[in-house]
Amino acid sequence: MSDDRLFVDPPVPTGEDVLWETFHENSKTSRYDLPPSDHEVLARMAMLAESLTYHGYPAWQLPEARPLTMSLGEAIRSRFTSRTLIPADVDLPTAATLLRSGYGVTHDQRSVGYPRAFRATPSAGALYPLELYFYSAFAVGFPSGLYHYSPAEDNVRLLRSGDLSHRLGPALVSPALATEASLLVFVTAVFGRTVFKYGDRGYRFILLEAGHVAQNLNLAAAGLGLSCINLGGFFDRQVDDLLDLDGLTHSTVYMVAIGIDRDGSGTHPR
Repeated sequence: MSDDRLFVDPPVPTGEDVLWETFHENSKTSRYDLPPSDHEVLARMAMLAESLTYHGYPAWQLPEARPLTMSLGEAIRSRFTSRTLIPADVDLPTAATLLRSGYGVTHDQRSVGYPRAFRATPSAGALYPLELYFYSAFAVGFPSGLYHYSPAEDNVRLLRSGDLSHRLGPALVSPALATEASLLVFVTAVFGRTVFKYGDRGYRFILLEAGHVAQNLNLAAAGLGLSCINLGGFFDRQVDDLLDLDGLTHSTVYMVAIGIDRDGSGTHPR
């Protein structure tokens, strides 16, 4: 005899002090929400930079990317979360492949009147609120240190040179990744770029977009024979301090550690 009872997850705490519930309710879209007009949106976009510039810091123009010879299907099947990484040297072509795959410009629409070039990820309203930073102590052909990536300028700028593991390690729930990863990518959000149009719902959109970026990084890394650990386990204020972000209007929302899997296989549980 079949059992047709409905099985449900056990209840979770709810109430006034449960912030996720309050946020989820407040960020729902209503038919009565009035978005800004197209004119207002375009005027605001004209005031906002496509990406932060960091002019005055040493810049490296990104070279031609490395070809990804692995098919998309193979990359999806081979992607896994590594349990332990070992570092490998990172040159500029490798960095260019990862960064452009993650959030790079794919085609420019400004010739037909659109105010933004399109990127490698979908973005609510094509507003692109995210910024990418990365740290590597294993850079080859360019100095090791902390960098910012500008999709608009297709370059990286050195913000702080040298070994930063003594500051980065304590900011991670898994401190060893500060020295085990070849490259640590910080996905940060300039919230005002999206919430001016979408309100609280825009915060949801930003987090979704960060997930798109991380998945692109994972697939590009797989195509390069590298592995990833996607990180939500970090101490926000310490990471934001490292990046010189105010933590409120601009803050870190995700991180990806990239390197070589210590076991050299993709058979770990996903």
